Amino acid sequence: MASKVYHMDARSNSPQTSMASKVATVFEAAGFDSLIKPGDVVAIKLHCGEWNNTAYLRPVYARTIADRVKALGGRPFVCDTTTLPYLMYASRCTGLDIMVTAERNGYNSATLGCPFICADGFMGTDDYRVDLPEGYILKEAYIAEAIAAADVLIALTHFKGHAMGVIGGAIKNLGIGAQSKRGKFNTHMGGHPKYGLASSVIFHPENFKGRKGEKDWQILEECCPFGLIHVTEDSIVWEMEKCVSCPSCLRLMCSRGILELSEEHFKAVNAAIADACLATIKAVGAGKVAFINLAIDISRGCDCLNYTDMPIIPDLGVFASYDPVAIDKACVDKAAESAGVPGSMAEDMDVLESGKRKFETCSPLLAGLSEETQLNTGEIIGLGTRQYELVPVAEKKMEDFAFSPDPRPVGVRLSQVFAKLQPFPYDWYEGKGFLREEEVDLEHVNTYYDDKR
Repeated sequence: MASKVYHMDARSNSPQTSMASKVATVFEAAGFDSLIKPGDVVAIKLHCGEWNNTAYLRPVYARTIADRVKALGGRPFVCDTTTLPYLMYASRCTGLDIMVTAERNGYNSATLGCPFICADGFMGTDDYRVDLPEGYILKEAYIAEAIAAADVLIALTHFKGHAMGVIGGAIKNLGIGAQSKRGKFNTHMGGHPKYGLASSVIFHPENFKGRKGEKDWQILEECCPFGLIHVTEDSIVWEMEKCVSCPSCLRLMCSRGILELSEEHFKAVNAAIADACLATIKAVGAGKVAFINLAIDISRGCDCLNYTDMPIIPDLGVFASYDPVAIDKACVDKAAESAGVPGSMAEDMDVLESGKRKFETCSPLLAGLSEETQLNTGEIIGLGTRQYELVPVAEKKMEDFAFSPDPRPVGVRLSQVFAKLQPFPYDWYEGKGFLREEEVDLEHVNTYYDDKR
């Protein structure tokens, strides 16, 4: 049976069609109000963005959901989790890091109307273990404690590309983003005898000339938080047997030809992401998890990069569903239908035409991987279905999205104030208000430069 995916496009021409208003509208249309009972603790899981990333979701979207949760009697909090670190100059490795980064990116109680917390604690080890016998590759998972403790979970996802997952959608938001540090090592195949990073890549130490031949050799040793990389006088040594797939060294080692990536590692991680997403739902409870995808600012890389490339396709709108597989499949299909953005990586990789898959071709690390591995795995393990019915959602009334602190029309709100503190000087310059020319040649300023040529 097909799952319903509620959708509103990305065009806006009125208060009720703003993107924030559309988040509230699809929330209601999808029936998410019924999830929340008075007193329920509601986790709103999103990606708060890495340092200097600019494509992450604006806080107003989470605020819109938090306001709705409070109106229903729930107690919302917005959250993200620590990283492994992933990057050499990472900004979300600890609870302290993530709070500083989140605040810089606009996430705090003042903007959200509720707390922002690091869901897996200071070092990312506050977690809840879930048995996962139905997992395709993972047989256990470790869910961030605050998320597992919530009565209801709303996955608010920025749909875009992803360096390892090819797509970063609802499945990835929970399959990586809701996992603790232990859970992320698990999902990234840390220590796996076949699919782990060190077990699957090809190591080329001969391509690095060591301390004698490389001026910036020290950065290779400094990129590993476990101290497993050692530069010798004329080469490099990597304690591969201890590698846990962080993978903070990956881009640096690949760019220098020291590592040759493995498709098997990436495919296994993608399957594991779907497993871990299912584990998150099990931790919170079946029927207690809802998904909203905002397919906007759709770059080829994830918000966990500390930069943002330009979008490869135009904005696609807002999607909502109880099914993470169906909602991601709907976004993938819409992305394929869309033409690419000229001047972006889509043009560089010759996939501007409608009908071409953009993410797998434009992937930042390993091009050519399927966009649908997470979706296929999710259907196999019972996470959801690839079959969906896209339900267009009608816009609501303008007054439904009035300024909530005082929703009265401005004529009602301000008439008495203006009578007391009149901002327009009616009694100046014979009622004209200000000193200005009565008439000027407007055509002259419109054609000034053309006339001079």
